[in-house]
Amino acid sequence: MAETTFNLPFPALTPEQRYHLDVFGYVVVPNTLTADEVGVLREALQKLKGDLIATEDPLNTRVRGARFATYKPHHVFIGSILEADPAITAYATHPRLVGMAEELIGGEARIVEVNAHINSRDTSTPILQEPTYGFHRGTDIPYGSHMQAGLYHCSFVKTLTNLTDLGPDDGGTVVIAGSHKIDTPVSEIVACAYKDRSLIHQVVAPPGSTLLFSETLIHATGQVRSDCERVIIICGYATTMFQYWDGGTLSEEFKKSIPEKLKRLFYGYAHWTRGPKYRKLSDPADERPFALGRWYNR
Repeated sequence: MAETTFNLPFPALTPEQRYHLDVFGYVVVPNTLTADEVGVLREALQKLKGDLIATEDPLNTRVRGARFATYKPHHVFIGSILEADPAITAYATHPRLVGMAEELIGGEARIVEVNAHINSRDTSTPILQEPTYGFHRGTDIPYGSHMQAGLYHCSFVKTLTNLTDLGPDDGGTVVIAGSHKIDTPVSEIVACAYKDRSLIHQVVAPPGSTLLFSETLIHATGQVRSDCERVIIICGYATTMFQYWDGGTLSEEFKKSIPEKLKRLFYGYAHWTRGPKYRKLSDPADERPFALGRWYNR
């Protein structure tokens, strides 16, 4: 008899990872993907990029549902990629990543967006010792977050996994640490961070590491200063009553392939019954191994 529930780790984070997440608004979890899984996903994204470029009108054409949101010589931002490749779908449904997202949400999650960035140094822009960034946050603190058992929760979160090595000069995501709890205009917080740059944290991590963060955290893309290409894949998760807003529509053929136990993850639930899920800081992590695998066999 087939399983009727999606098997997820909980808690997905160690107490020290959870503490880091609460204090700074983000945590980098190493080795969420193996080297082989990183290679499979990187190859899938490079193929998708090539297939989009090969069309007659790359900016206005979809390939397997995916589209270019940004198309520049040094930077492509590929959106609506949920069904573009089985490996990408496997990433969005990876039990470890979904478990991490649900822990931060404080309840059941649904997928709201899946996208990827492939970028390199913009040779037309000078390398600055103290660059400015496109800082932003994705949801307001009063409406997007709450506390339970002394821990912070956000209704919109992201997992961002780097598929290439991120050294100090490779353009890792930058965040303003602790800004996820400061309900002050973004411009004021950014001004403080530029005056005291120790407040700006940059992701430096080996391939297969995942940045988990709340969308109340002020964040931006870092400046690529090296000659290395940066490849990242991102999944946005939210509480189940949120809508899918990725600018794409799943094909009927794909919809038919979604197992019953994953339908809430893909479609959400049009009701306030959000499946609350909370931990105490001292709870040990559920460290069962989970693989990228085949998403439809979860």
